[in-house]
Amino acid sequence: MKSFLKRLRKIVQWTIALFFGTTILSVVVLKFLPVYYTPLMFIRLFQLEDPKISHTWVPLNEMSPKMPVAVMAGEDARFAEHHGFDFEAIKAAAEHNARHPERTHGASTISQQTAKNVFLWPGRSWVRKGLEAYFTVLIELLWSKERIMEVYLNSIETGPGIYGVEAVAEEHFNCKASELTADQCALIAATLPNPRRFSSKTPSSYMKKRQRWIRNNMRYVKPLDE
Repeated sequence: MKSFLKRLRKIVQWTIALFFGTTILSVVVLKFLPVYYTPLMFIRLFQLEDPKISHTWVPLNEMSPKMPVAVMAGEDARFAEHHGFDFEAIKAAAEHNARHPERTHGASTISQQTAKNVFLWPGRSWVRKGLEAYFTVLIELLWSKERIMEVYLNSIETGPGIYGVEAVAEEHFNCKASELTADQCALIAATLPNPRRFSSKTPSSYMKKRQRWIRNNMRYVKPLDE
């Protein structure tokens, strides 16, 4: 029995060491290398009626400078200030969800969404949320805010089978990510809560209303390089 417990303890220790070693190494490697594919891209291949992966990696400095501002205005206004988790937004979302359980709000930051998009899979289980928090802490510790934003804008789902800002700029606006106008950036950001339902190519009246709201909020968001 003692020998069994000893072997079991070693297995657990090695499993833990392997987990931390591989996850930290992957975060360090992706601090420097482009992220060409994510788990979500392959998952969507089995969910879409017309399977495709449209994705082109571009550096942050080859995107419109209004694009990071637009996603911060629409998704995470305090991105430059927090360390991965916006506790004010979490509190506000919890209070709203208690009052309106039929219309719940989330409070995921851009850092959390990046961790989920790059390293994990969609879902709401406690295991996945726990891993999301773990990877969020890692990227906040090891990556700069500019790198987190760069990976985020290259990995987000921006339409059915479309990933990243460059791909949606080409497919929906017939231009490069660097050529996107402030209004187009705001419209892309407006679709992010559900890019398979909301389209930046054929926006509904609701999308146009949300675009105007984001466009207005962009005036109060400082660019990351300031």
